[in-house]
Amino acid sequence: MTNFVMNKIVMNSSFGNTLRKARKQLGKRVPEIAAHLGVDSSLVLRFESNNRLPTKSQVLLLAEALQTPSSEFMVLWLSARIMKELDGEPLAKEALIAAEQQVTYQLNTSNQFQDYTEKLKEVKVWKDELDRIRSKGNYRIEEALDIEYTFHSNRIEGNTLSLQETDLVINQGLTISGKSMREHLEAINHAEAVAFIKELVQEKRSITEGIILQIHNLVLRGIDRENAGKYRSLQVRIGGSKHMPPDAWEVSIQMEGLLEWYRKHEHIQPVLLAAEMHSRLVAIHPFIDGNGRTSRLLMNLILLQHGYVIANIKGDTTERLLYYQSLENSRKEGDTEFNHFVLDTEIQCLKDYVAILNGQGS
Repeated sequence: MTNFVMNKIVMNSSFGNTLRKARKQLGKRVPEIAAHLGVDSSLVLRFESNNRLPTKSQVLLLAEALQTPSSEFMVLWLSARIMKELDGEPLAKEALIAAEQQVTYQLNTSNQFQDYTEKLKEVKVWKDELDRIRSKGNYRIEEALDIEYTFHSNRIEGNTLSLQETDLVINQGLTISGKSMREHLEAINHAEAVAFIKELVQEKRSITEGIILQIHNLVLRGIDRENAGKYRSLQVRIGGSKHMPPDAWEVSIQMEGLLEWYRKHEHIQPVLLAAEMHSRLVAIHPFIDGNGRTSRLLMNLILLQHGYVIANIKGDTTERLLYYQSLENSRKEGDTEFNHFVLDTEIQCLKDYVAILNGQGS
């Protein structure tokens, strides 16, 4: 049993004793404490004997009357409430450990949010502005931005089609001389994957393992029929990274864990949730190929579900290097660089979209 759990048990057993000890050290009588609380003396005695728990407001009055920091009494009181709730439960130990993990996560998340405070404020400003003028949007704007996203996402992975060529392949069905069939399929497939995640948003579909596999299937369709939409059966390495993905046999287990994590933390700020899901999926590296594109599509599915715009990470050398470096650093405990990178990207994309809708964009 963890120290956290043991401390809770110890504090629970000493709640009434601590109350009584503090009163006697001050030389105060029970009626005096009862008068301060506005209750009968018998109730105070029941508090001290652990036969009755005070209310939250009574705890604060007790701390005041006994010249004790309210935080100390509040911790003891909360502990007593927890133990009273779990009294006689055969799974009490497991429940306390699970609660400890959740509290630890919430505290860490709270601390991380402080680190993001200014950027989250900026995200909200631009998201609110987008919501205000969103009706100005039209299909052609969406289509152009989607083509640009496909171009950059594929460029990150080494695709050499230009933005104009990507547009011609997707919208005109043209074949570009000197470009491989794979590059043509990457453009077509990614465009269809973007359309797919937008359909999911319209249908209000929840993210599941099947959805992630469908996205990957679209990314590799016609390129690698054997592995499209399937977890890898071999060990892989991430080029240029020190991170070693899990063994093939662990992939399905870790993917189940990823989705469980997602279900538990859907409440956190959407841009941070999207960034976390991206970095966690890449770390698992569940596929032989197409992990990057699938992770970015999953990230943007989450953003679109919450009314944000696609976070289009540029494929130029400078931004691609920043992207890879921040992803690599995300493996380090407590590192927030990648989340900051995604926040910066989303802020810029929100600004650009608002400018386009206001007629100021290119």
